[in-house]
Amino acid sequence: MAAAALLRRVPAARAPATALMAARSISDSTAALTIETSVPFTSHLVDPPSRDVTTTPAELMTFFRDMSIMRRMEIAADSLYKAKLIRGFCHLYDGQEAVAVGMEAAITRGDSIITAYRDHCTYLARGGDLVSAFSELMGREGGCSRGKGGSMHFYKKDANFYGGHGIVGAQVPLGCGLAFAQKYKKEDTATFALYGDGAANQGQLFEALNISALWKLPAILVCENNHYGMGTAEWRAAKSPAYYKRGDYVPGLKVDGMDVLAVKQACKFAKEHAVANGPIVLEMDTYRYHGHSMSDPGSTYRTRDEISGVRQERDPIERVRKLIYAHDLATAAELKDMEKEIRKQVDDAIAKAKESSMPDTSELFTNVYKKGFGVESFGPDRKELRASLP
Repeated sequence: MAAAALLRRVPAARAPATALMAARSISDSTAALTIETSVPFTSHLVDPPSRDVTTTPAELMTFFRDMSIMRRMEIAADSLYKAKLIRGFCHLYDGQEAVAVGMEAAITRGDSIITAYRDHCTYLARGGDLVSAFSELMGREGGCSRGKGGSMHFYKKDANFYGGHGIVGAQVPLGCGLAFAQKYKKEDTATFALYGDGAANQGQLFEALNISALWKLPAILVCENNHYGMGTAEWRAAKSPAYYKRGDYVPGLKVDGMDVLAVKQACKFAKEHAVANGPIVLEMDTYRYHGHSMSDPGSTYRTRDEISGVRQERDPIERVRKLIYAHDLATAAELKDMEKEIRKQVDDAIAKAKESSMPDTSELFTNVYKKGFGVESFGPDRKELRASLP
């Protein structure tokens, strides 16, 4: 639904004369705007893309809305976890929304994305809906993984979103495998394999990157560097925290991951490079506001002043809000109305997700073995048949 359709104009009776003159619907224009990225790109073995990014008023409004929905979803997930309606592990993405939204703006649903366990917002960016997201978080059968994956294992195959993986770094070789399939099928598509700075020292990452470079696979390795691997600062874990250079013989690009337009420009550039030349590494300089997971208060290894400083200076939603004001695309009242509507949308989705039932106990035995092969389980002496699946 278009953002403009969800908003009301400021009532004339309550608006001052100056505001009445400016009152108009939120802009949904597709006229081109050129906006410079917040900071230059830093490159390794490749010429960086232009800082001038082409966008439109409609796209900026979509960015604001999508990131605001993601932020509200993650804040609501925090409350649901504390109410014990979400169990197990739960890793929130608030602060990093520009990476998911900017990436999606640069690619198509034919391209593949695979990520680690901080995956809720990537699922939404790929076209997932709030009801199935909250259903999965609460372990309900209406969830995107039928309630069997939970927070860490979101999945949307019809949009080429392959999860949601809990083993640190293990999704990167899988992502390179997806890229191999794309090249084998002669598709002009690419795979974005996301991982955190905490996974950047994994050996399997370098093994996968090596073979991807040898075979010139369309693989884009995206390091979402939020500067803390669990509670360990990057400089304590990595001798060289310049992750965009870690590919050595593979080109790299450092991107302001809190600038949605910079992410869009970098991902567009990376896809074109990867399809034509093989892998590239993107380092997204970003930040998470919550702790590593809901069990981590996030304040023992960093100061509250640091967190509030990032919110004030680099918050991705506030940056787009300022662009909207600067180009006179919407008023403060109109954006406030949009945010109220988003809060209601999230609350309604939670209520609907709660109506979904828990998976039946028989689901414990589905999606484990392929049916029809007469799988049998024996005791250690192979004399006692313990179980048989059809």
